[in-house]
Amino acid sequence: MFKNLKAKFLHFYEQYETRFEIGFFVGGFCFDILMMSDVDDVLVIVQQAVYLLIIASIIHYETLFASLKWAPKPDGKIAKMWEFRSLIFSFLMGTLLNMYSLLYIKSASILNSILFLALMIGLVVANELPVVKKSHVGIKVGLYGICLFSFFAILFPVIFGFIGWVPFGLAILATLLAFYAQFKWLKRTLTDDVTLFRAILAPGFSVLIFFLAFYFLGLIPPVPLSVNQQGIYHAIERTNGNYVLSTERTWWKFWQSGDQDFKAEPGDKIYFFAEIFSPARFSDQVYVHWSFLNAKGDWQNSDRIPLSVVGGRKQGYRGYAVKSNYQPGSWRVQIKSDNGQEISRLYFDVTPVAQNAGRVFTQVVR
Repeated sequence: MFKNLKAKFLHFYEQYETRFEIGFFVGGFCFDILMMSDVDDVLVIVQQAVYLLIIASIIHYETLFASLKWAPKPDGKIAKMWEFRSLIFSFLMGTLLNMYSLLYIKSASILNSILFLALMIGLVVANELPVVKKSHVGIKVGLYGICLFSFFAILFPVIFGFIGWVPFGLAILATLLAFYAQFKWLKRTLTDDVTLFRAILAPGFSVLIFFLAFYFLGLIPPVPLSVNQQGIYHAIERTNGNYVLSTERTWWKFWQSGDQDFKAEPGDKIYFFAEIFSPARFSDQVYVHWSFLNAKGDWQNSDRIPLSVVGGRKQGYRGYAVKSNYQPGSWRVQIKSDNGQEISRLYFDVTPVAQNAGRVFTQVVR
């Protein structure tokens, strides 16, 4: 009876294989959204590590299987699972790619990192294409390498409590060591160095070159930092542990972040407020860059104000910067890491107006 059910299911699976794989991809995406927690959650870190180990094992035995150096015993439990290795790989890889893509998107200034984010989203889609699923193991190793590096690129800032060259360099080194360990593990059975290099080392090195190039170009988002809220305001006061933000924004301009149409009366100051998420025990410094659009149509730097970021608050560390010396026109505020990676940006316009004693502010509590 069970054999008949299994045969029917396998026939049904082969007939609708692509739909099954899409379903597992969507399932992985939904599972990731439901289960996604803070990046410093120990269970989340362990979950990612387990997924990566399972994927590495699938790649290991897939390489040996393709080289006729290994095959599961026909009647064993492994043989039953081996028939569904593509589904397992698709689910785990889809979950990890979705997770890291979401983290990169949260940590990115979209305009600055659009190329990198487009590539990450493209990889999420590519993971589900039949050409990738039936491809040589090297493409799967490339996807695995992206997830492996992303895991370490998030893990080390969580451990050390800061971002920059040191955590990034350690992520590169850890990924290299992981690929080398996989290479040595396979070499025990498969002695063809050329095949191993093409299957494991070449895709791994290509992924690291990709990340190094994008890092030097400043296009990789500074995970795990992300800006949850930001806005321009006329005044900010600290009261009973909260920040009270004063804005003139009318209710129907709900898409704006505070006073992005800043009406500047004589003596007004411009306040920029941000909630910056960082893991617990995180302590680093970011910079608020003010710049304005000059007569030539270029963005001209005006100020660079340091802002300390301390982790531990779930909604994000709250801080603000004040601008007293400004001129009418278009302005831009950017939050950048110490090494120049852009976390967020916000545009606003300054329009001088006459003194109005009767103007009314709406107060927002953060």
